[in-house]
Amino acid sequence: MTIQSNNINDLFSIKDKVALVTGGSRGIGFMIAKAYVENGATVYITSRTAAECEGAAEALSKIGTCTAIPSDVSTEEGREAIFHRLQKHEGNLDILVNNAGIALGGDPEAGFEGFPEDAFDKVMAVNAKAPFMLTQKLIGLLEKNATQLNPGRIINIGSGAGIKVSVVNDAGAGSYGPSKALLHFMTKEWAVNFASRHITANAIAPGLFPSNMTSDVEFQKKAALTFPIKRIGNASDMAGIAIFLASRASAFITGEVIKVDGGYTLL
Repeated sequence: MTIQSNNINDLFSIKDKVALVTGGSRGIGFMIAKAYVENGATVYITSRTAAECEGAAEALSKIGTCTAIPSDVSTEEGREAIFHRLQKHEGNLDILVNNAGIALGGDPEAGFEGFPEDAFDKVMAVNAKAPFMLTQKLIGLLEKNATQLNPGRIINIGSGAGIKVSVVNDAGAGSYGPSKALLHFMTKEWAVNFASRHITANAIAPGLFPSNMTSDVEFQKKAALTFPIKRIGNASDMAGIAIFLASRASAFITGEVIKVDGGYTLL
C-alpha cells in the first residue's frame, strides 16, 4: 500500500504541474498565473491582445516558467492554437483555468428593452460557450497523466453575480450574471461526467477584485463598505483558493462553486 505524505508542503504542492490560465494577462487571471508560477508550475497564459499577453508572460518568467499563447478562446482558430501549442511542447495538461470573460452592459437610459442582442451573444460566447469548447478540445490532454488520487483539474472562474442578483439599474438585467450561472451549472455537470476520466471540476465565484472593470478607487471603497469583511479581494485571497483547487489537498472535491467574496452573496 502506498502511503502519501500529508506534509503541508506536499499536500498543497503544484510543483512541476502544467497549467493553462485563459485571460491570464491581467486581473484575476494574472493573480492565478502568478501564484502558480511562484509555486513551481509550468504556466501558459492566453489573451486576445498579443502585446499584453507576451508582456505578462515576460514579467512572470522572471520568477518562474511562463509562456504566452496570444489567442482568442472564443474562436475555433484560437482554441486550435492553444491545443497545438500544448500538445507540441507538453503533451499533457494538469490544470485548466477557464478564466477569460467579459462583461458588457446596456445603456441605463434604454433599460432592459434596449439591451443589445449582440452584447448578449458576445458575453454568452466568451463566458459560457468558450470554456465549454476549449475544455472539449483539451480534455484528452487533461486526462493524460490523471489518476484517481491525483486527478486532472478544471477550475472555472464564475462570479458572485451568477449566485446573487444585484440590481443597479434596469440595464443590469443583461447576460453577465446568467452566463456565470450557466458556467456554475456546467461545472457540476462536468464533475459528474468527467469523474470516470479522473478529472475534477470546480468553480471559483469571486466577489469584487481589482480589475480593469473595477479600477475606480472610489467605487472600490464604496463597494467594500457593503461587504461583511469590509474590503475587496486581493491577490493572496485568489492565490490561496487557486492553489488549493489545483493541489492534492482538494483531490476529493468536485462539482463545488466556492465563493471567494468577503461575504457579499450572504447579504
